[in-house]
Amino acid sequence: MSAARTVALIGAPTDIGANDRGASMGPEALRVAGLQGALAGRGLNVVDRGNLNGPNNPWLAPVAGYRHLAEVIEWNRKVHDAVHAELQGGSVPILLGGDHCLSIGSISAVARHCRSVGKRLRVLWLDAHADFNTSELSPSGNIHGMPVACLCGYGPTELTSLGGQAPALRPAWIREIGIRSVDSGEKRFVHDHHLEVFDMRYIDEMGVRQTMEHALEGLDRDTHLHVSFDVDFLDPEIAPGVGTTVPGGPSYREAQLCMEMIADTGLVGSLDVMELNPAMDVRNKTAELAVDLIESLFGKSTLVRKPLRT
Repeated sequence: MSAARTVALIGAPTDIGANDRGASMGPEALRVAGLQGALAGRGLNVVDRGNLNGPNNPWLAPVAGYRHLAEVIEWNRKVHDAVHAELQGGSVPILLGGDHCLSIGSISAVARHCRSVGKRLRVLWLDAHADFNTSELSPSGNIHGMPVACLCGYGPTELTSLGGQAPALRPAWIREIGIRSVDSGEKRFVHDHHLEVFDMRYIDEMGVRQTMEHALEGLDRDTHLHVSFDVDFLDPEIAPGVGTTVPGGPSYREAQLCMEMIADTGLVGSLDVMELNPAMDVRNKTAELAVDLIESLFGKSTLVRKPLRT
């Protein structure tokens, strides 16, 4: 009997890269919603590392196209180091955000780990937004709209080289799913870099099953699969607890199918849960839904399926 995998919860309680206050309360909301017990119920060994400590949100205007750049850099360094330490120790890190700028640190750490162990990396970016802005393109300067661009080498050196190599990712390693809000300049930038985006029109036309089959195509046992789950990926009718709601996202069952198909690969090696904002929520329902979906990502299924005969 194989030993249970260890999952490490890492809280990053900050809204340093966002436009609205409140994502700093996301880690505790996920804990209150029972994340640790839910994962333990899936047979995982779960350890909660508590919360990282970083600079407070000064709530200042952007400077040279970036808002709170120094603070964002410090938070991401702390996230990078914490996530990388868990990967080195053989654990599956789950970053509890916090806003989505923190994925620069977590995914830089994952990419660094993959280089050291000789694994290929695939990133699934579940989000309403492409997050491929730069300081020149962003209308707000909020860095939670820039993490994918930074990971692909477009941003301040302190962020693009966080894991020791710039860029941390190539666009070909990323699959964006559920996208439905992209700034005009950002849209051109996405096309110029051939980022593979399965937007909501694609999902409407092709269905979740075919979308996920395409997004997961080409994986093998030497692939590390990282899931960056922005809770605003979900339709706000079922998940109001985010700062940047965008109508027309996946329904409950569509989101469940996404998570179940990802789980079926058996390759999930790390996870971000980002942008949960309890200040916008109703009786913690969004956090509870997020926990439900994370359970599915780690193996809970609606039906007990018999294994296929070969």
